[in-house]
Amino acid sequence: MSMEYNISRKSQLDARELLLLDSEVKNYGKNMFVAYILWYFLGLFGGHRFYTGRTGSAIFQLILTITVIGLAVNWIWWIVDAFLVHKWVKEYNYQIENRILDQILYDRGYNPYSTNYGYS
Repeated sequence: MSMEYNISRKSQLDARELLLLDSEVKNYGKNMFVAYILWYFLGLFGGHRFYTGRTGSAIFQLILTITVIGLAVNWIWWIVDAFLVHKWVKEYNYQIENRILDQILYDRGYNPYSTNYGYS
């Protein structure tokens, strides 16, 4: 789904539902500042990857840090991740927003998978 699709779905919500959506995304989403703090202090151990839901690569990064040769490789990986963390947080929050939008529209009686797009 694209960002434009979300905007068109959000335009169907009233003010109360928009506030609910924003509140839920803040509650269940990830914080960019926290992600970068984890990247800076625990990045070589995969802390930022655990935080953004990338558990498999986080475990691999953790194992690499334990080995001496892997530590050198992991250091380069850590620098590259600095440019990717913001994208991961945005993607994670976008997925959360989609799920919450689906639930709000479903509770309202709108089926996102129907072909009539909620119109009777």
